[in-house]
Amino acid sequence: MRKKFPTKKGIIFVDDDSNVIVERPASIQRSHKWRDIIIGVLVSITLCIMGLGGWRLYNYYYNIGVPVSVTPEENIQKLAARHKGGKPTITLSSDSILGVALNMYRLENLQAEISLVEPDTTDMSVWMYSRSADHTSTNEYLGSLVMNGKELASDVSRLGYCAMANGNIVLGISRSDKVKDYVEERGGSFFRQFILVSDGVLPAKFQLHGKVERRALARTSDDHLYYIETRHPETLWDFADALREYGFADAIYITGGKCHSFYRTPDGKPHNIGDDTQHPHKKYQEIVPWIIFKAR
Repeated sequence: MRKKFPTKKGIIFVDDDSNVIVERPASIQRSHKWRDIIIGVLVSITLCIMGLGGWRLYNYYYNIGVPVSVTPEENIQKLAARHKGGKPTITLSSDSILGVALNMYRLENLQAEISLVEPDTTDMSVWMYSRSADHTSTNEYLGSLVMNGKELASDVSRLGYCAMANGNIVLGISRSDKVKDYVEERGGSFFRQFILVSDGVLPAKFQLHGKVERRALARTSDDHLYYIETRHPETLWDFADALREYGFADAIYITGGKCHSFYRTPDGKPHNIGDDTQHPHKKYQEIVPWIIFKAR
């Protein structure tokens, strides 16, 4: 004989052998079934949202359309490394590749910084200077810009970068701000520009068109740094393709293709680069960010 005990969860029966049997009404069973279905749907939606977020995060930071030769973490290690001693040297070589005539300045044992004050040839500590980041007519900088540890702009729309800290200089391609933050914390300088070459590969398209004189900062696979200018007007694609063909692993654009600047040879003599009639620059004084290469 079974004894019956009604409860909120159903009816509990206890038979003569003390076995407990719970019988739930059909309405309770149906409510539990729908609850399980709703929970399953909510879990599935949550997992889909998390997966979509992870995919978008991966695409934003890592899938930037070109392979990357050096990670931000590796560039931070290079910036933190003790640099080897040696005399500052700038060596000029000229060549033509794919019909593009190039002047290539190899930079050795130099450090760099960003300044809003254009240097003069009488400053013997300066071995070269050039334009770096772009700015608008309303004096807004395009791309992130850090000067001596002070952030002047934060914008990752341009994925190429040059970072300067601890007497070292690195080039890289990334949307991450890890290198910028490292440089900022250590009183260094940093700017962003367009990608020309990344790990020996050109981006699918370029933002700038037309044929004008072009300039770039480029890096070889063994970490030699070059400043490069074209001797004639070129499209950005032709310029970048020539850099890739010549063997540069990474290269970023430098604005001001005809802009006056200078470099210094080991004998201490300055030599002009670009259009001398543009010197001294009177427009956008203390707005233009100059990258200045100095002896360590």
